[in-house]
Amino acid sequence: MIPDRTSGTTIPALAMARYGAMALPLAFAGLPVYLHAPDFYATDLGVSLTGLGIVLLVLRLIDALQDPLIGSYSDRWSDYRSAILSFGAVLLGGGFWMVFSPAGSLPLLWFAAAVLLCTTGFSIVSINLQALGGLWHAQDADRTRIAGWREGLGLLGLLLAAMAPTLLAGGEDRATAFGRLALLYLPLLAVGLWLLLGWLRQAQLDRPVADKPAIAWRAVLADPWRHQFFGLYLLNTIAGSIPAVLVMFFIRDRIGAEDMTGLFLLAYFLSGAVSMAIWPRISNRFGKVRTWAASMALAILTFVWAALLGPGDIAAYAAVCVLSGLALGADLALPAAILADHIARRRMQDAASRLYSIMTFVSKAALALATGLTLPALGLLGYTPGSQLTGNTAGLLSLAYAVVPCLLKAATLTWLLAVLPRIETEHAPDGNSLAAENI
Repeated sequence: MIPDRTSGTTIPALAMARYGAMALPLAFAGLPVYLHAPDFYATDLGVSLTGLGIVLLVLRLIDALQDPLIGSYSDRWSDYRSAILSFGAVLLGGGFWMVFSPAGSLPLLWFAAAVLLCTTGFSIVSINLQALGGLWHAQDADRTRIAGWREGLGLLGLLLAAMAPTLLAGGEDRATAFGRLALLYLPLLAVGLWLLLGWLRQAQLDRPVADKPAIAWRAVLADPWRHQFFGLYLLNTIAGSIPAVLVMFFIRDRIGAEDMTGLFLLAYFLSGAVSMAIWPRISNRFGKVRTWAASMALAILTFVWAALLGPGDIAAYAAVCVLSGLALGADLALPAAILADHIARRRMQDAASRLYSIMTFVSKAALALATGLTLPALGLLGYTPGSQLTGNTAGLLSLAYAVVPCLLKAATLTWLLAVLPRIETEHAPDGNSLAAENI
Protein backbone atom coordinates (compact mmCIF):
# COMPACT_ATOMS: atom_id res chain seq x y z
CA MET A 1 0.00 0.00 0.00
CA ILE A 2 1.45 3.36 -1.03
CA PRO A 3 1.11 5.90 1.77
CA ASP A 4 -1.22 8.85 1.30
CA ARG A 5 0.83 12.03 1.66
CA THR A 6 -1.99 14.47 1.08
CA SER A 7 -2.43 15.07 4.79
CA GLY A 8 -0.10 15.65 7.69
CA THR A 9 2.07 18.39 9.13
CA THR A 10 3.21 21.16 6.82
CA ILE A 11 6.99 21.52 6.70
CA PRO A 12 8.15 24.82 8.30
CA ALA A 13 9.69 27.46 6.05
CA LEU A 14 12.86 27.48 8.18
CA ALA A 15 13.50 23.80 7.44
CA MET A 16 13.03 24.45 3.72
CA ALA A 17 15.43 27.39 3.89
CA ARG A 18 18.08 25.24 5.59
CA TYR A 19 17.67 22.58 2.92
CA GLY A 20 17.63 25.03 0.01
CA ALA A 21 20.49 27.24 1.24
CA MET A 22 23.04 25.13 -0.63
CA ALA A 23 21.39 26.12 -3.93
CA LEU A 24 22.67 29.68 -3.48
CA PRO A 25 26.42 28.90 -3.67
CA LEU A 26 25.71 26.29 -6.35
CA ALA A 27 24.07 28.84 -8.63
CA PHE A 28 26.63 31.48 -7.68
CA ALA A 29 29.46 29.34 -9.09
CA GLY A 30 28.12 28.87 -12.60
CA LEU A 31 28.07 32.44 -13.90
CA PRO A 32 31.68 33.39 -13.04
CA VAL A 33 33.11 30.08 -14.30
CA TYR A 34 31.33 30.01 -17.66
CA LEU A 35 30.89 33.74 -18.34
CA HIS A 36 33.76 35.63 -16.73
CA ALA A 37 36.56 33.05 -16.55
CA PRO A 38 37.02 32.39 -20.32
CA ASP A 39 37.19 36.13 -21.02
CA PHE A 40 39.63 36.62 -18.12
CA TYR A 41 41.96 33.87 -19.35
CA ALA A 42 41.81 35.11 -22.94
CA THR A 43 42.19 38.84 -22.24
CA ASP A 44 44.39 39.01 -19.16
CA LEU A 45 46.41 35.80 -19.51
CA GLY A 46 46.65 35.64 -23.31
CA VAL A 47 45.18 32.15 -23.69
CA SER A 48 44.06 31.26 -27.22
CA LEU A 49 40.31 31.56 -27.81
CA THR A 50 40.46 28.44 -29.96
CA GLY A 51 42.13 26.51 -27.16
CA LEU A 52 39.59 27.76 -24.64
CA GLY A 53 36.72 26.84 -26.93
CA ILE A 54 37.97 23.28 -27.46
CA VAL A 55 38.62 22.81 -23.74
CA LEU A 56 35.17 24.10 -22.79
CA LEU A 57 33.49 21.87 -25.38
CA VAL A 58 35.28 18.77 -24.07
CA LEU A 59 34.56 19.72 -20.46
CA ARG A 60 30.86 20.24 -21.20
CA LEU A 61 30.69 16.78 -22.77
CA ILE A 62 32.41 15.21 -19.76
CA ASP A 63 30.18 17.20 -17.42
CA ALA A 64 26.99 15.91 -19.07
CA LEU A 65 28.11 12.30 -19.52
CA GLN A 66 29.29 11.87 -15.93
CA ASP A 67 25.89 12.81 -14.44
CA PRO A 68 24.33 9.31 -14.78
CA LEU A 69 27.46 7.82 -13.22
CA ILE A 70 27.23 10.25 -10.32
CA GLY A 71 23.57 9.31 -9.94
CA SER A 72 24.40 5.61 -9.84
CA TYR A 73 27.08 5.91 -7.17
CA SER A 74 24.95 8.30 -5.13
CA ASP A 75 22.10 5.77 -5.06
CA ARG A 76 24.45 2.89 -4.29
CA TRP A 77 26.09 4.74 -1.39
CA SER A 78 23.03 6.70 -0.25
CA ASP A 79 23.74 5.87 3.41
CA TYR A 80 26.84 8.06 3.09
CA ARG A 81 25.04 11.07 1.62
CA SER A 82 26.76 13.52 4.00
CA ALA A 83 30.20 12.32 2.92
CA ILE A 84 29.20 12.50 -0.76
CA LEU A 85 27.96 16.07 -0.35
CA SER A 86 31.11 17.08 1.53
CA PHE A 87 33.35 15.52 -1.12
CA GLY A 88 31.44 17.32 -3.88
CA ALA A 89 31.66 20.64 -2.02
CA VAL A 90 35.44 20.27 -1.59
CA LEU A 91 35.84 19.67 -5.34
CA LEU A 92 33.54 22.60 -6.14
CA GLY A 93 35.23 25.03 -3.76
CA GLY A 94 38.75 23.94 -4.69
CA GLY A 95 38.02 24.10 -8.40
CA PHE A 96 36.39 27.52 -8.14
CA TRP A 97 39.37 28.91 -6.21
CA MET A 98 41.77 27.45 -8.78
CA VAL A 99 39.85 28.99 -11.71
CA PHE A 100 40.40 32.50 -10.37
CA SER A 101 43.84 31.91 -8.85
CA PRO A 102 45.84 30.84 -11.93
CA ALA A 103 49.35 29.55 -11.32
CA GLY A 104 52.17 28.03 -13.35
CA SER A 105 53.29 28.53 -16.93
CA LEU A 106 50.45 26.57 -18.59
CA PRO A 107 47.30 28.58 -17.91
CA LEU A 108 45.14 26.60 -20.35
CA LEU A 109 46.00 23.32 -18.61
CA TRP A 110 45.38 24.95 -15.23
CA PHE A 111 42.02 26.25 -16.49
CA ALA A 112 41.00 22.80 -17.78
CA ALA A 113 41.88 21.06 -14.50
CA ALA A 114 40.19 23.74 -12.39
CA VAL A 115 36.94 23.76 -14.37
CA LEU A 116 36.83 19.94 -14.40
CA LEU A 117 37.09 19.86 -10.59
CA CYS A 118 34.55 22.65 -10.26
CA THR A 119 31.93 21.16 -12.58
CA THR A 120 32.34 17.64 -11.16
CA GLY A 121 31.83 18.95 -7.64
CA PHE A 122 28.87 21.02 -8.83
CA SER A 123 27.21 17.95 -10.38
CA ILE A 124 27.77 15.79 -7.28
CA VAL A 125 26.23 18.37 -4.95
CA SER A 126 23.43 19.39 -7.32
CA ILE A 127 22.23 15.84 -8.07
CA ASN A 128 22.26 14.84 -4.41
CA LEU A 129 20.58 18.07 -3.32
CA GLN A 130 17.70 17.47 -5.74
CA ALA A 131 17.49 13.80 -4.78
CA LEU A 132 17.21 14.72 -1.09
CA GLY A 133 14.37 17.09 -1.94
CA GLY A 134 12.64 14.22 -3.73
CA LEU A 135 13.18 11.89 -0.76
CA TRP A 136 12.02 14.34 1.91
CA HIS A 137 8.91 12.86 3.54
CA ALA A 138 6.32 15.52 2.75
CA GLN A 139 2.75 16.23 1.79
CA ASP A 140 2.13 16.47 -1.93
CA ALA A 141 1.51 20.20 -1.57
CA ASP A 142 4.84 20.72 0.16
CA ARG A 143 6.92 19.22 -2.66
CA THR A 144 6.37 22.28 -4.83
CA ARG A 145 7.37 24.48 -1.89
CA ILE A 146 10.53 22.43 -1.38
CA ALA A 147 11.54 22.85 -5.02
CA GLY A 148 10.48 26.50 -4.91
CA TRP A 149 12.72 27.31 -1.95
CA ARG A 150 15.65 25.54 -3.59
CA GLU A 151 15.23 27.20 -6.97
CA GLY A 152 14.38 30.59 -5.48
CA LEU A 153 17.60 30.63 -3.44
CA GLY A 154 19.41 29.49 -6.58
CA LEU A 155 18.09 32.54 -8.44
CA LEU A 156 19.31 34.73 -5.58
CA GLY A 157 22.77 33.16 -5.93
CA LEU A 158 22.68 33.89 -9.65
CA LEU A 159 21.87 37.55 -9.02
CA LEU A 160 24.66 37.88 -6.44
CA ALA A 161 27.12 36.30 -8.88
CA ALA A 162 26.10 38.80 -11.57
CA MET A 163 26.83 41.76 -9.29
CA ALA A 164 29.81 40.45 -7.32
CA PRO A 165 32.73 41.05 -9.76
CA THR A 166 31.81 44.72 -10.20
CA LEU A 167 31.22 45.30 -6.49
CA LEU A 168 34.47 43.55 -5.50
CA ALA A 169 36.65 45.36 -8.02
CA GLY A 170 36.78 48.58 -5.99
CA GLY A 171 38.43 50.41 -8.88
CA GLU A 172 41.23 47.84 -9.18
CA ASP A 173 42.02 45.38 -11.98
CA ARG A 174 39.99 42.27 -12.78
CA ALA A 175 42.58 39.88 -11.39
CA THR A 176 42.19 41.49 -7.97
CA ALA A 177 38.40 41.39 -8.20
CA PHE A 178 38.38 37.73 -9.19
CA GLY A 179 40.85 36.87 -6.41
CA ARG A 180 38.48 38.45 -3.90
CA LEU A 181 35.57 36.58 -5.51
CA ALA A 182 37.35 33.24 -5.01
CA LEU A 183 38.00 34.02 -1.34
CA LEU A 184 34.42 35.18 -0.79
CA TYR A 185 33.02 32.03 -2.35
CA LEU A 186 34.68 29.56 0.03
CA PRO A 187 32.91 30.71 3.23
CA LEU A 188 29.66 31.09 1.29
CA LEU A 189 29.93 27.45 0.18
CA ALA A 190 30.94 26.33 3.67
CA VAL A 191 27.88 27.96 5.24
CA GLY A 192 25.59 26.38 2.65
CA LEU A 193 27.09 22.92 3.32
CA TRP A 194 26.88 23.39 7.09
CA LEU A 195 23.18 24.29 6.89
CA LEU A 196 22.45 21.39 4.55
CA LEU A 197 24.25 18.80 6.67
CA GLY A 198 22.51 20.12 9.78
CA TRP A 199 19.16 19.73 8.03
CA LEU A 200 20.11 16.23 6.84
CA ARG A 201 20.77 15.02 10.38
CA GLN A 202 17.21 15.89 11.38
CA ALA A 203 15.24 15.41 8.16
CA GLN A 204 12.76 12.59 7.77
CA LEU A 205 13.59 10.91 4.48
CA ASP A 206 11.72 8.15 2.70
CA ARG A 207 13.97 5.11 2.58
CA PRO A 208 13.97 2.29 0.01
CA VAL A 209 11.65 -0.60 0.82
CA ALA A 210 13.78 -3.23 2.58
CA ASP A 211 12.48 -6.31 0.75
CA LYS A 212 12.25 -4.71 -2.70
CA PRO A 213 14.89 -5.70 -5.29
CA ALA A 214 17.24 -2.91 -6.37
CA ILE A 215 16.04 -1.02 -9.44
CA ALA A 216 18.39 -1.45 -12.39
CA TRP A 217 19.19 1.29 -14.90
CA ARG A 218 17.25 -0.63 -17.55
CA ALA A 219 14.08 -0.40 -15.47
CA VAL A 220 14.72 3.26 -14.70
CA LEU A 221 14.92 4.06 -18.43
CA ALA A 222 12.21 1.72 -19.72
CA ASP A 223 9.13 3.18 -18.06
CA PRO A 224 6.54 4.84 -20.40
CA TRP A 225 5.58 7.54 -17.87
CA ARG A 226 9.20 8.62 -17.53
CA HIS A 227 9.60 8.64 -21.33
CA GLN A 228 6.73 11.12 -21.54
CA PHE A 229 7.93 13.24 -18.63
CA PHE A 230 11.57 13.56 -19.67
CA GLY A 231 10.58 14.11 -23.30
CA LEU A 232 8.32 16.98 -22.24
CA TYR A 233 11.03 18.33 -19.97
CA LEU A 234 13.62 18.22 -22.77
CA LEU A 235 11.45 20.05 -25.30
CA ASN A 236 10.37 22.63 -22.73
CA THR A 237 13.97 23.21 -21.61
CA ILE A 238 15.19 23.67 -25.19
CA ALA A 239 12.46 26.29 -25.62
CA GLY A 240 13.80 28.12 -22.55
CA SER A 241 17.47 27.70 -23.47
CA ILE A 242 17.31 29.42 -26.87
CA PRO A 243 16.49 32.87 -25.41
CA ALA A 244 19.16 32.33 -22.76
CA VAL A 245 21.76 31.76 -25.51
CA LEU A 246 20.62 34.77 -27.56
CA VAL A 247 19.66 37.30 -24.87
CA MET A 248 22.91 39.30 -24.98
CA PHE A 249 22.76 39.55 -28.77
CA PHE A 250 19.09 40.55 -28.76
CA ILE A 251 19.51 43.27 -26.14
CA ARG A 252 22.57 44.77 -27.83
CA ASP A 253 21.79 44.36 -31.53
CA ARG A 254 17.97 44.45 -31.63
CA ILE A 255 16.92 46.64 -28.69
CA GLY A 256 20.11 48.73 -28.67
CA ALA A 257 20.37 48.81 -24.88
CA GLU A 258 23.54 46.88 -24.02
CA ASP A 259 24.22 49.09 -20.99
CA MET A 260 20.89 47.97 -19.49
CA THR A 261 21.52 44.23 -19.82
CA GLY A 262 22.06 43.83 -16.09
CA LEU A 263 18.78 45.58 -15.25
CA PHE A 264 16.83 43.45 -17.72
CA LEU A 265 18.28 40.24 -16.27
CA LEU A 266 17.66 41.51 -12.74
CA ALA A 267 14.00 42.14 -13.58
CA TYR A 268 13.64 38.68 -15.14
CA PHE A 269 15.25 36.70 -12.33
CA LEU A 270 13.66 38.74 -9.53
CA SER A 271 10.27 38.15 -11.12
CA GLY A 272 11.07 34.43 -11.24
CA ALA A 273 12.11 34.43 -7.58
CA VAL A 274 8.93 36.26 -6.51
CA SER A 275 6.78 33.82 -8.48
CA MET A 276 8.12 30.96 -6.34
CA ALA A 277 5.66 32.07 -3.66
CA ILE A 278 2.75 32.04 -6.11
CA TRP A 279 3.04 28.77 -8.06
CA PRO A 280 2.76 26.43 -5.03
CA ARG A 281 -0.59 28.01 -4.14
CA ILE A 282 -1.87 27.59 -7.69
CA SER A 283 -0.62 24.00 -7.92
CA ASN A 284 -2.29 23.13 -4.59
CA ARG A 285 -5.63 24.10 -6.11
CA PHE A 286 -5.32 22.87 -9.67
CA GLY A 287 -2.56 20.22 -9.47
CA LYS A 288 1.09 20.38 -10.45
CA VAL A 289 0.70 19.11 -14.01
CA ARG A 290 -2.16 21.48 -14.94
CA THR A 291 -0.28 24.36 -13.33
CA TRP A 292 2.82 23.50 -15.37
CA ALA A 293 0.65 23.58 -18.50
CA ALA A 294 -0.79 26.96 -17.46
CA SER A 295 2.73 28.34 -16.94
CA MET A 296 3.66 27.30 -20.49
CA ALA A 297 0.65 29.19 -21.83
CA LEU A 298 1.66 32.23 -19.76
CA ALA A 299 5.21 32.05 -21.10
CA ILE A 300 3.96 32.00 -24.70
CA LEU A 301 1.49 34.86 -24.21
CA THR A 302 4.02 37.12 -22.50
CA PHE A 303 7.20 36.33 -24.45
CA VAL A 304 5.98 36.20 -28.04
CA TRP A 305 5.64 40.01 -27.99
CA ALA A 306 9.44 40.28 -27.87
CA ALA A 307 9.43 39.40 -31.57
CA LEU A 308 7.72 42.74 -32.31
CA LEU A 309 10.24 44.89 -30.43
CA GLY A 310 12.95 46.97 -32.05
CA PRO A 311 15.51 49.69 -31.31
CA GLY A 312 14.62 51.80 -28.26
CA ASP A 313 11.75 49.62 -26.99
CA ILE A 314 13.30 49.54 -23.53
CA ALA A 315 10.17 49.83 -21.40
CA ALA A 316 8.32 47.24 -23.48
CA TYR A 317 11.21 44.79 -23.24
CA ALA A 318 11.44 45.33 -19.49
CA ALA A 319 7.74 44.45 -19.25
CA VAL A 320 8.36 41.27 -21.27
CA CYS A 321 11.19 40.36 -18.87
CA VAL A 322 9.00 40.83 -15.78
CA LEU A 323 5.97 38.97 -17.16
CA SER A 324 7.89 36.08 -18.73
CA GLY A 325 9.94 35.83 -15.54
CA LEU A 326 6.76 34.83 -13.71
CA ALA A 327 6.61 31.67 -15.81
CA LEU A 328 10.28 30.92 -15.03
CA GLY A 329 9.43 30.03 -11.43
CA ALA A 330 7.06 27.30 -12.55
CA ASP A 331 9.58 25.86 -15.03
CA LEU A 332 12.17 25.62 -12.26
CA ALA A 333 9.99 24.27 -9.44
CA LEU A 334 7.17 22.18 -10.91
CA PRO A 335 9.01 19.50 -12.95
CA ALA A 336 11.22 18.66 -9.95
CA ALA A 337 8.15 18.46 -7.71
CA ILE A 338 6.31 16.25 -10.23
CA LEU A 339 9.31 13.91 -10.29
CA ALA A 340 9.35 13.87 -6.48
CA ASP A 341 5.69 12.77 -6.52
CA HIS A 342 6.61 10.04 -8.99
CA ILE A 343 9.38 8.76 -6.72
CA ALA A 344 6.98 8.60 -3.77
CA ARG A 345 4.13 6.99 -5.71
CA ARG A 346 6.33 4.31 -7.27
CA ARG A 347 8.44 3.84 -4.13
CA MET A 348 11.59 4.46 -6.18
CA GLN A 349 13.65 5.90 -3.33
CA ASP A 350 16.66 3.76 -4.31
CA ALA A 351 16.67 5.37 -7.78
CA ALA A 352 16.13 9.00 -6.73
CA SER A 353 19.66 10.18 -7.52
CA ARG A 354 19.59 8.51 -10.93
CA LEU A 355 16.24 10.09 -11.80
CA TYR A 356 17.47 13.56 -10.88
CA SER A 357 20.74 12.90 -12.71
CA ILE A 358 18.65 12.28 -15.83
CA MET A 359 16.93 15.62 -15.26
CA THR A 360 20.31 17.32 -14.90
CA PHE A 361 21.61 15.58 -18.03
CA VAL A 362 18.53 16.66 -19.99
CA SER A 363 19.03 20.29 -18.89
CA LYS A 364 22.64 20.27 -20.07
CA ALA A 365 21.73 18.53 -23.33
CA ALA A 366 19.03 21.13 -24.00
CA LEU A 367 21.46 24.00 -23.51
CA ALA A 368 24.03 22.29 -25.75
CA LEU A 369 21.42 21.74 -28.47
CA ALA A 370 20.19 25.32 -28.21
CA THR A 371 23.74 26.66 -28.52
CA GLY A 372 24.90 24.21 -31.18
CA LEU A 373 21.91 24.71 -33.46
CA THR A 374 20.85 28.33 -32.99
CA LEU A 375 24.16 30.19 -33.27
CA PRO A 376 25.46 28.35 -36.39
CA ALA A 377 22.05 28.69 -38.07
CA LEU A 378 21.99 32.45 -37.50
CA GLY A 379 25.56 32.72 -38.78
CA LEU A 380 24.75 30.80 -41.95
CA LEU A 381 21.74 33.05 -42.57
CA GLY A 382 23.86 36.19 -42.40
CA TYR A 383 23.72 37.44 -38.81
CA THR A 384 27.01 38.80 -37.42
CA PRO A 385 27.00 39.71 -33.70
CA GLY A 386 27.76 43.36 -33.05
CA SER A 387 27.08 44.47 -36.63
CA GLN A 388 24.41 46.82 -37.94
CA LEU A 389 21.26 44.80 -38.56
CA THR A 390 19.48 44.88 -41.90
CA GLY A 391 15.77 44.22 -42.25
CA ASN A 392 16.42 40.53 -42.90
CA THR A 393 18.93 39.94 -40.11
CA ALA A 394 16.83 41.91 -37.62
CA GLY A 395 13.85 39.72 -38.44
CA LEU A 396 15.95 36.56 -38.20
CA LEU A 397 17.25 37.50 -34.75
CA SER A 398 13.74 38.27 -33.50
CA LEU A 399 12.46 35.04 -35.03
CA ALA A 400 15.16 32.94 -33.38
CA TYR A 401 14.97 34.72 -30.02
CA ALA A 402 11.20 34.83 -29.52
CA VAL A 403 9.14 33.05 -32.20
CA VAL A 404 11.01 29.73 -32.35
CA PRO A 405 11.02 29.29 -28.53
CA CYS A 406 7.31 30.10 -28.37
CA LEU A 407 6.57 27.56 -31.11
CA LEU A 408 8.57 24.92 -29.22
CA LYS A 409 6.79 25.87 -25.99
CA ALA A 410 3.44 25.59 -27.81
CA ALA A 411 4.42 22.13 -29.09
CA THR A 412 5.32 21.11 -25.54
CA LEU A 413 2.01 22.43 -24.23
CA THR A 414 0.08 20.58 -26.94
CA TRP A 415 1.92 17.36 -26.13
CA LEU A 416 1.34 17.80 -22.40
CA LEU A 417 -2.39 18.42 -22.88
CA ALA A 418 -2.60 15.33 -25.11
CA VAL A 419 -1.10 13.06 -22.44
CA LEU A 420 -2.55 14.93 -19.46
CA PRO A 421 -4.76 12.08 -18.19
CA ARG A 422 -1.84 9.63 -18.16
CA ILE A 423 0.57 12.12 -16.57
CA GLU A 424 -1.98 13.25 -13.96
CA THR A 425 -2.89 9.72 -12.90
CA GLU A 426 0.52 9.54 -11.24
CA HIS A 427 -0.63 12.23 -8.81
CA ALA A 428 -3.92 10.70 -7.73
CA PRO A 429 -3.91 10.69 -3.90
CA ASP A 430 -4.92 7.03 -3.69
CA GLY A 431 -1.82 6.04 -5.68
CA ASN A 432 -3.79 3.98 -8.20
CA SER A 433 -3.25 3.20 -11.90
CA LEU A 434 0.29 4.05 -12.91
CA ALA A 435 1.44 4.05 -9.32
CA ALA A 436 0.40 0.43 -9.03
CA GLU A 437 2.31 -0.81 -12.04
CA ASN A 438 5.23 -3.12 -11.46
CA ILE A 439 8.61 -1.83 -12.52
